[in-house]
Amino acid sequence: MMFRSLDDMPGDLAGQRVLVRCDLNVPMQGGAVSDATRLAAAVPTLAELADRGAKVLVLSHFGRPKGEVREDMSLGMVVPALADVLGRSVGFLADCQGADMADETRKLADGSITVLENTRFHKGEEKNDPGLVAAMALLGDFFVSDAFSAAHRAHASTEGLAHVLPAFAGRAMEAELKALEAALGQPRRPVAAVVGGAKVSTKLDVLTNLVGKVNHLIIGGGMANTFLAAKGIAVGKSLCEHDLADTARDILARAEAAGCTVHLPWDVVVAHEFKAHADNRIVNVHHVEAEEMILDLGPHAVEALGDALKTCATLIWNGPLGAFELEPFDTATVALARTAAALTQEGALVSVAGGGDTVAALNHAGVADSFTFVSTAGGAFLEWMEGKALPGVEALKSGDHA
Repeated sequence: MMFRSLDDMPGDLAGQRVLVRCDLNVPMQGGAVSDATRLAAAVPTLAELADRGAKVLVLSHFGRPKGEVREDMSLGMVVPALADVLGRSVGFLADCQGADMADETRKLADGSITVLENTRFHKGEEKNDPGLVAAMALLGDFFVSDAFSAAHRAHASTEGLAHVLPAFAGRAMEAELKALEAALGQPRRPVAAVVGGAKVSTKLDVLTNLVGKVNHLIIGGGMANTFLAAKGIAVGKSLCEHDLADTARDILARAEAAGCTVHLPWDVVVAHEFKAHADNRIVNVHHVEAEEMILDLGPHAVEALGDALKTCATLIWNGPLGAFELEPFDTATVALARTAAALTQEGALVSVAGGGDTVAALNHAGVADSFTFVSTAGGAFLEWMEGKALPGVEALKSGDHA
């Protein structure tokens, strides 16, 4: 994958204004940032550019103001938390475009870091309006894209700027793209993919794409119930999209034609109610009773999946295997995640995981730091797994930027 990184920028950036598209769209509670994960991801790029003498100008969206200026969605609220994680002072400017702001940016000190106001206060942001792109470009001499989580959107600040300013990938974006290339672009084989979650309908494109690219497809969560039902197995009151039986059978047929082994559980954990610590039992999938619901994979299934991972060189993971938010129905997810982490630490497996639920599940299992790479991106990670081109990434690869 060809793209330019910070290594391709001038070593001395004194006097240069660098627009950096980060993702500062962080959760807030009581006016304070409640999870600074995305802010921490921005630190390496912002600190490096500032240390190289640049006037660093941070672009980001925040919430969904839909083109209106809203005080409750001002990025000014995020500045103190960003300063905390950076360990240095951070300024703020009340807009992100136009000649007046351009004059303000020129007055900033070399090595300073300044957050610009919410890009979505402008209607042209989500429309990738060329007028807004030009007005934003007045504020910078270079553009650095460091928000993979927003790369699936062709917006002015994620895609448009890359065509009018010299464009580079920031450190977080660079790490993400290298990890994704290692997982699906040019992976070491055999490759396994874990795809879990509630509904097949939300991951149809993912499953269809992966059966042609991976050697082992492990299906978990409520999605597995739909595949079991499609094979004529009664799943009781389990979450199941019975109307997608034909689709599930088509995916299984495609997998067989492509030489991809699809792993479905043969033992499961069932309960009569969807709640933590509900009375439960482990049964063969053919013995689920009409009033029962499948809430997790059974121990034999998990052991078999662990054995399959031991034969693989690369793993992509998106989605939990069971109702991991309810104990003890987190058992399968935790056990397989720990197996994957151990194989990764031994150097036997390249493991890449992504998506909000997945990150939460890996943190819950205590192994997020033991995977090769964990992406905090949700929609962008899914679209990448679907095999779709991401506009914000394509713009970095294209040769028409300045």
